[in-house]
Amino acid sequence: MPTAATTTATVIAWATAAGIILIGTRFLWTPQRAATDFGLPHTRPTPHLRPWLSVKGVRDICSGLFLLIVLLGGDTHLHGWIMLAGALTALGDALITKLGGGPATAYYGIHGATAAVMTAAGTVLLLS
Repeated sequence: MPTAATTTATVIAWATAAGIILIGTRFLWTPQRAATDFGLPHTRPTPHLRPWLSVKGVRDICSGLFLLIVLLGGDTHLHGWIMLAGALTALGDALITKLGGGPATAYYGIHGATAAVMTAAGTVLLLS
């Protein structure tokens, strides 16, 4: 029987999967707003930049789908490993946002917090 911590970590994993799919969709539909919310407020979707924002959108959608597939077919231990690996993406996003001149609220509050929550949930799942 799963513990409360395992159940909470699993709910976080499901929410992470859904959230990253929605974020990716925003990068395809509204790239300017998505880039600003990501923490890169000076990003303008010029004809040359818009494809890169679309690449980010597709990457995020696929990352969310990979996590959903693992959640549907894998065991708790595998869920933990995938969450820990996914936390590296959030850490990379934090670094990119910081180096790109984004606000601290974005690289600490959005990306850093996401990495921390994913790491905590992944660790709980891995140890379950």
